Amino acid sequence: MSTANDKQRPPGGRWQDKLLPLLGITLVTGGFILLSWFAYLWLTPQTAPYHYQLIAEGEANQFPELELEAWPTLKVSKYEIHIAEKDQPIALAYFGQKEKEGPVLLNWENQTGEPLLALERKPSELSALASAIGKYVSPDALILAWWDTSRQIHLLSERNTLFNAHLNEPLIIPARWQQHADTIRTYESDLSHSVPTAQERDQFQRFTEALLQPPEAGAAKLRDLIGPNQEAYLVIHVSDLYKLGLLHPDKFGVAYKNFMLTGNIHGLINHMKVEMKEHDYNTYTLQSLSDRDIRAFFLADEPSTQTLMARLLPFTEKEPPLNLQAVQLVYQQGGYWVYKLP
Repeated sequence: MSTANDKQRPPGGRWQDKLLPLLGITLVTGGFILLSWFAYLWLTPQTAPYHYQLIAEGEANQFPELELEAWPTLKVSKYEIHIAEKDQPIALAYFGQKEKEGPVLLNWENQTGEPLLALERKPSELSALASAIGKYVSPDALILAWWDTSRQIHLLSERNTLFNAHLNEPLIIPARWQQHADTIRTYESDLSHSVPTAQERDQFQRFTEALLQPPEAGAAKLRDLIGPNQEAYLVIHVSDLYKLGLLHPDKFGVAYKNFMLTGNIHGLINHMKVEMKEHDYNTYTLQSLSDRDIRAFFLADEPSTQTLMARLLPFTEKEPPLNLQAVQLVYQQGGYWVYKLP
């Protein structure tokens, strides 16, 4: 039987009736596959642009380069940090660990020419600092220091520190890795087996803000963090300058540059003067990295030099830390400066 519609359908209409539903099913299926792919990319965790590779572990006396003679049985793990595009490691990392505690970064050797995750320090200076604190600081005292220094002091000297978690502030990574910042934070936190509390993050924020204040006001804010009667010491390392600048670039202008030591001190000073003039820096201080290398930290402007942070360290043509009245200098070792809080 034929109907009026059948008679009006053009030749070939029946295969079109079959094709259109098929196209619809194909488009719907393709859309579902596409959405599933985006969902997979969204929900699947990204990987960090680098990875740690364990190459050695043992007691501290097996790693003489760390100069941890006072802690011969401390468990140490040595890692290489690798990226996919290079065969050689971009850094070396040494972690110390005690039973039932997470690993603590003790030494970092950057093999690249740009800031990467941590800043280098001399191992001998940390050993001397931790020994002095363990010997002269009361077990009831509290140590205030940048979170990474705090973890090292707590591990080696067994003294109380305000910050004990791996806070990852600031995250020191190249510009090309900024898109991976959250993934890197997670990776580093997982490696350290440490999750900071909201209270500790807030306290660390207040700590860094206190360092940006004029000396008297900054010391008062540090005292507010710990209460009026707590015996407390402030430990600053010269590399904290750069980290403070990364956290508060609008309030603290700082830059650094490495120089080779050639034995010509006058030539080195001339290099500093050229750098100061070229970038219109205000002042600088130095950090010894090794027998061959030195690092200069430059402050960009006068307001930065008037902060508690700057006054805690020796800068050219500025008042020395010994004259500081807001806190009392009690110890100095290499890049470390220790002050007693009033």
